[in-house]
Amino acid sequence: MGHQEHRHEAPKRVRVFVITASDTRGEAEDESGAFLKHAVFAAGHDVAGSRIVKDEPAQLRAALDEAAAAGAEAIVVNGGTGIAGRDRTYEAVAGVLEKRLDGFGELFRMLSFQEIGSAAMLSRAVAGTWGGRVIFSVPGSRAAVRLAWEKLIGPELGHVIRELRKDAGR
Repeated sequence: MGHQEHRHEAPKRVRVFVITASDTRGEAEDESGAFLKHAVFAAGHDVAGSRIVKDEPAQLRAALDEAAAAGAEAIVVNGGTGIAGRDRTYEAVAGVLEKRLDGFGELFRMLSFQEIGSAAMLSRAVAGTWGGRVIFSVPGSRAAVRLAWEKLIGPELGHVIRELRKDAGR
């Protein structure tokens, strides 16, 4: 079956949960989370919920569990993917992934390189599967979130979920 057929059979509506990992952003300052929620809705998907948490592994894990309880099929985490001491989102997310989608991080960094140059190598964007759902973890800047959604997550979200549903027999 070709790529076009896969896309055709992909679900049109996916339940997406948005998590913002930040020690400084509250609801009013969370432009990236707001962008994601709007983009999910505009693409015809459902926002299963959203949460802003400190960049603390325990809080991130609790937010992931909340997303799972809310029936999310996809989780998009923004923030905490750098290399500063407080950037611990990568470890929290990578630690729960069952299967990594290495191509996501590779493509994200390639696309980022085209926009911001060599600083793109500092991004630890990562994605993979967890408990029958997909998690995408991206930097917290609005430009990074827009790039990840428009070029990678949005175009393939239905296809990814179709593949996961095959396993679940749904």
